[in-house]
Amino acid sequence: MSGAPPYYDRAAIESLVSPSAARAAIATLASGGRLDAPPRWSVPFGGGGELLLMPAGGAHMGGVKVAVLPDPLRPPPGPIPGVQGVYIVFDNDTLAPIALLDAAALTELRTAAVSAFVADRLLPSGDIVAMLFGTGAQARAHLVALAATRPLVEVLVVGRREEGVAETLGFAESRGIDARSSTAEEVDRAGVVCCCTTSAEPLFDGARLAPGTHVIAVGSHHPMRREVDTTTVRRSFVVVETRNAAEREAGDLLLPVAEGAFESLPVDADLAELAAGVRIDGSTDLTLFKSVGIASEDLAVAEVLVANKEV
Repeated sequence: MSGAPPYYDRAAIESLVSPSAARAAIATLASGGRLDAPPRWSVPFGGGGELLLMPAGGAHMGGVKVAVLPDPLRPPPGPIPGVQGVYIVFDNDTLAPIALLDAAALTELRTAAVSAFVADRLLPSGDIVAMLFGTGAQARAHLVALAATRPLVEVLVVGRREEGVAETLGFAESRGIDARSSTAEEVDRAGVVCCCTTSAEPLFDGARLAPGTHVIAVGSHHPMRREVDTTTVRRSFVVVETRNAAEREAGDLLLPVAEGAFESLPVDADLAELAAGVRIDGSTDLTLFKSVGIASEDLAVAEVLVANKEV
């Protein structure tokens, strides 16, 4: 192979891989049993950042994400983008790099696609009210992915910054979605609650959630941070990507264990079991998906882009 591989920026990724196509790729990944990947490699970086390496191998290609993001445990001064980096795709036969992808755009797309895959299997059919905690790129990606999964009759946006809330409301309006500013006290109105923050403490009181609510927590892969409280976990049928990844990084589940609320990690199903049709046993009245992000998900979505660019 001669020359540098082509680079796909955010616009190119969004044009080649729709939210529905990304969700379908995750469904195929979960059904095919290719979820496990090497653990995320993380080191402190710069003046308050975290360097991540996330490799994965597939049947036809492999890839690695090289990314830097602000470390919420030691944040840098000033505004810093959530994720900066590149995803490199390699061909299995030639072993050559064949594509470079914007890591931030890929991360947002695949994270929201995984959440949408789980929501599609756990949410009832029909219209829903969604509550969105967070106003960053990941929150907007989840708004798009959820809207492609169920009709959203209303979206309640909760954020710390008025400017961020206003931007998210404007984004929703541009997508034809009815949205308004809200507070955590209204969490009982939502059929799906999506947490996309870097919070170290629970965002709402789990006792306020209405029976049947589906909660999505994607904000952190740190074992000492959480967005949902122990009450929410205790009330929930809990789904994770893989048990191995959750045992390393899912603070929303690890912290209740450390507090003595559970004897072991409270997980009822992983993505493979969900794809196989696992049944909720009825002993809980909520569902919770705790995501930490795993490397095989990045590769699954990148494979769709490579296939589409060659058509």
